[in-house]
Amino acid sequence: MEKQQFYYDNKIVKNFLYACIFWGAIGMLVGLLIASMYLFPNITDGISWLSYGRLRPLHTNAVIFAFVGNAIFAGVYYSLQRLLKARMYSDVLSKINFWAWQFIIVAAAISLPLGYTSSKEYAELEWPIDIAIAIVWVVFGINMIGTILRRRERHLYVAIWFYLATFITVAILHIFNSLVLPVSAMKSYSVYAGVQDALVQWWYGHNAVAFFLTTPFLGLMYYFVPKVANRPVYSYRLSIIHFWSLIFIYIWAGPHHLLYSSLPDWAQNLGVVFSIMLIAPSWGGMINGLLTLRGVWDKVRTEPVLKFFVVAITGYGMATFEGPMLSLKNVNAIAHFTDWIVAHVHVGALAWNGFMTFGMIYWLIPRMTKTSLYSTKLANFHFWIGTLGIILYTLPMYVAGFAQASMWKQFNPDGTLVYGNFLETITSIMPMYWMRAIGGTLYLIGLIVLIYNIVKTVKQGNAVEDELAEAPALQKITTKRVKGEKFHPWLERRPIQLTILATVAVLIGGIVQIVPTLVVKSNIPTLAVVKPYSPLELEGRDLYIREGCVGCHTQMIRPFRSEVERYGEYSKSGEYVYDHPFLWGSKRTGPDLMRIGGKYSDNWHFNHMWDPRSTSAGSIMPAYKWLFDNEAMDYSQIQTKMEVMVKLGVPYTKEEIANAQEAIKNQALSIEKNLYTDPDFKKTYEESKKASETKGETFIPMYQREIIPMIAYLQRMGTDIKVKDSQPKK
Repeated sequence: MEKQQFYYDNKIVKNFLYACIFWGAIGMLVGLLIASMYLFPNITDGISWLSYGRLRPLHTNAVIFAFVGNAIFAGVYYSLQRLLKARMYSDVLSKINFWAWQFIIVAAAISLPLGYTSSKEYAELEWPIDIAIAIVWVVFGINMIGTILRRRERHLYVAIWFYLATFITVAILHIFNSLVLPVSAMKSYSVYAGVQDALVQWWYGHNAVAFFLTTPFLGLMYYFVPKVANRPVYSYRLSIIHFWSLIFIYIWAGPHHLLYSSLPDWAQNLGVVFSIMLIAPSWGGMINGLLTLRGVWDKVRTEPVLKFFVVAITGYGMATFEGPMLSLKNVNAIAHFTDWIVAHVHVGALAWNGFMTFGMIYWLIPRMTKTSLYSTKLANFHFWIGTLGIILYTLPMYVAGFAQASMWKQFNPDGTLVYGNFLETITSIMPMYWMRAIGGTLYLIGLIVLIYNIVKTVKQGNAVEDELAEAPALQKITTKRVKGEKFHPWLERRPIQLTILATVAVLIGGIVQIVPTLVVKSNIPTLAVVKPYSPLELEGRDLYIREGCVGCHTQMIRPFRSEVERYGEYSKSGEYVYDHPFLWGSKRTGPDLMRIGGKYSDNWHFNHMWDPRSTSAGSIMPAYKWLFDNEAMDYSQIQTKMEVMVKLGVPYTKEEIANAQEAIKNQALSIEKNLYTDPDFKKTYEESKKASETKGETFIPMYQREIIPMIAYLQRMGTDIKVKDSQPKK
């Protein structure tokens, strides 16, 4: 049969690899900076765009979508062409994919530090950027599917199944979780509220981990591990079971992030059941990857790329065993909201995603530059220092998590909490935060070594050019099954049918979980006492979101004796019906704030936001001094915000909207009046006013400054219901 000559597009792979390395360094540097903020809370004192609350989502987005995202595109573009024996469908689409993705990353790097955020975990970017992400993702999908349709290889290899499932599912998750009503060019409100928003978010959040950080990397594992080891994949049959069971089961597991919350029990239990079932396909994939290396373990000892792959697959196995264990309610009751979860997440991120990416880079760059790796010794050094970094990062966080859970739940014989002051649980684990920072530093040093090694490799090699290849043209594919042909081999040469079946497998779980919660009102009982936020409180809530307070504080009191004793009555689903978006949080670096309203005076909150250690000795919360500056709070959008809320079902009247500015002024003046009860505030404020007048400067009254709506929101939290002598359900 006559063969056709063509060229693989290596340049696009090179671009994505270089971007992956660059953004990986940036993302990990930001991670190290925010880890340092636990040790030195005011290291960026007074610089709003370098505050912890704004940098934390920048770190997660940079690592997930910039570092890992570029690695995915690089690996897919390289392997897909070779598995299909075809150049990518469109060079133009490839370039659009690359440059638009980098534009999105830059947009995130600018907008998040400026406080433009939706606050939803792993989905913080505002609506214009979300639209750009959807468009670029569709471009990627068209390019991939177009390449599949003009392939020269009859059957689709297992890696491509995972790529297709990734494309479909990420698109569905991103679109449905990002549904918002815009207020302005960079401000919007989620169309979902409270419990419904939480379910949709963690349906997305868990499956962003599943279908962005896992399934594409499993596809890369199925391609690169056999390629580097020069061995066939261990079991074709196991790969089939792994793929279909994983994509079907994974989509159901999101509610395990919301155990003991206000989510209906049936949804929580459904999430637990399917999370436990995930162990089987996850470990099936791990076993398939590791056993592919049978017979070449001597090569593993000498080849750094295989070392990275082995630790990566092992990290995947550890994380995917721990995840289902954490979904067990008795385990979740201990681990959730603690640093245990931080350790769990970073086993997956640093070992599975990081080491898989490093191994891929070390293998690809020399081949595309037609040379050998500059230094195998440096690559081995990177492996060992990176492995040590993972250990020194995760183990202290596990210890910290156990310590937190234990201290939060201990009672004295008289029924009082042993550690009634939340800060006692923070000060006790500070050594663990030091070790975490050291571990992160070692991991970053490994990446710096990689950068040096790759730069030297590229310099000694040739420029990356398109690679000549040849393969016979694919003959017309019959749509019918050949006699004796089993179903799956037939499906592997029918990409449209395979894609449709994968879509159905993914959609079933989402529909069963989410639709009843959205349409069946009995799932979210309403409470007549719960009222919409006042205009000033709504503005304060937006400031709370802008500053990333949800990254350290939860607003979800679980029905445990220890939590009810510490924070107050456990949370009810009806309390969140006007919350767009929900702000339940996922970690307690600080105490839960669900019932903080009325617990302290306005002066206390004022002083706490200016200098947290003045009210809470030993606090590691940063100061928010920019809230006190002389820039007036802009309330010009309040009517628009309330009108958008009305469209979302919040019962503001036309009169309330029309009088919003006046209502803001009256409530703000009331808070300012309360602040005057502190003699120190009165003296300092009047001196500041007199100094401004002396200099001829415009003096902005206190009631117009951002700290006032922040106080208003903090004082509103949890005050709709007051239940005395309440007892937890469990």
